[in-house]
Amino acid sequence: MRLLLIRHGQSKGNAAGYIQGRGEYPLSDLGREQAHRMAQRLSEEYDGIAAVYTSPQSRAVETAEILAEAVGVPLTFDDRLQEYDIGALTGLTMEEVREQFPRLYDVWMQDPDEWLPFPHAETHESFRRRVREVFAEIATCLDGTEFVAVVSHGGTLGAYLADVVGLPIGRRHPFYFANASLTVVDLSRRRPRVAQLNDTCHLADIGGGQ
Repeated sequence: MRLLLIRHGQSKGNAAGYIQGRGEYPLSDLGREQAHRMAQRLSEEYDGIAAVYTSPQSRAVETAEILAEAVGVPLTFDDRLQEYDIGALTGLTMEEVREQFPRLYDVWMQDPDEWLPFPHAETHESFRRRVREVFAEIATCLDGTEFVAVVSHGGTLGAYLADVVGLPIGRRHPFYFANASLTVVDLSRRRPRVAQLNDTCHLADIGGGQ
């Protein structure tokens, strides 16, 4: 089985430069176009997608609805696919973080190896645990199928890949996911293998977004 990991299309929060976390932001016009481009690519390149799983957050749901219609399968929602809850930073711009949390901002800008604790945020342990659990269940329940699409968020997809490559909890992952990007993880071998990462060739003429 191959997991087709898809970050949602550009949201209005992305376009405005907000740190979104669990905040709710609909897709922008560009984000909807990105989702349609991804839908076209999936329908042309991946015959036999068995399921489309999605985070229940609106920007992911809007993206997933477009994809599911194109490939002709129903959506499955799972709360564990939501983005990392970034607590007090939700909805702020980086400039607002600098003003309200200057010490945190300074350390963040130094790009430390360790994942920073944000005020009132989800713990790193609980985040990695829920992400690990949901992907393990998807793999188990759909074992024997060829392709499964999962629409989620950059932090969530990064946490899953960090688990795949064995990064310890608390270490910042090095992965970047553009809006409406495609990452493919091959689960058909003894160990998962990352076959594609942050592929945006279907967006070449309209932009991959943030």
